[in-house]
Amino acid sequence: MIYSLDLGFQTISGYGSNGAIIHYGPDPKNSATVGTSSLYLVDSGAHYKDGTTDVTRTVHFGEATEYQKRCFTRVLQGHIALTTLVFPEGTSGYRLDAIARTPLWQDGLDYNHGTGHGVGHGLVVHEGPHGITYRSIVVNDFGLKESMIVTDEPGYYEPGKFGIRILNILIVKPVETLKKFNDKQYLGFEHVTLCPMQPSLIDTNLLSKKEIEWINAYNQEVREKLSPSLQNDALALAYLEKNTAPLQ
Repeated sequence: MIYSLDLGFQTISGYGSNGAIIHYGPDPKNSATVGTSSLYLVDSGAHYKDGTTDVTRTVHFGEATEYQKRCFTRVLQGHIALTTLVFPEGTSGYRLDAIARTPLWQDGLDYNHGTGHGVGHGLVVHEGPHGITYRSIVVNDFGLKESMIVTDEPGYYEPGKFGIRILNILIVKPVETLKKFNDKQYLGFEHVTLCPMQPSLIDTNLLSKKEIEWINAYNQEVREKLSPSLQNDALALAYLEKNTAPLQ
């Protein structure tokens, strides 16, 4: 591609039990074959002249179990909770991290990594000074401010079985609120990543009406913005349309 510079990092491509290894790197000489009996996690990114990407999706090319769907849905609920959050300017990532974990905690689930990191253009993909994490490290000394870039990436990893992670890049944006306590500006997030959230992995019985509306609106945006670029690729277009179908 004319605007592509290089990979941002080694692609994390984990099928089945390999997906449970958070930073798994497949061995070209001895790696699993992607099939239809388990979850597949892929985390990839690249440097372009006009930006750096980082995106993770978890998909199933067969029929997921009810337990896998429940775990995926809890992760998705955590993702939605963070991306729709409104908070005062200067709030540290340490205070926001638990927001994305709360839906998982309801089922006794969790993940052993931070929830978000800054993204550098053409630099290291994990770029400070800010971040969203439960660890008391230096990124938590820097509160979030307008126009900062940060990821939203909750997950769940069951050793020896499967891994789940959903990652979008977000931009911090100002939000109009009824009041501005202590004269503070309030902030929210705008997603810039456009990649389907697979409907067949979602347990709608766990979702609120607002969560269903968010998922449907997001997938509709993905379909409308990506489909014009896929008109000459029938297979990709069919995949996009199938995996952005609205939840009922």
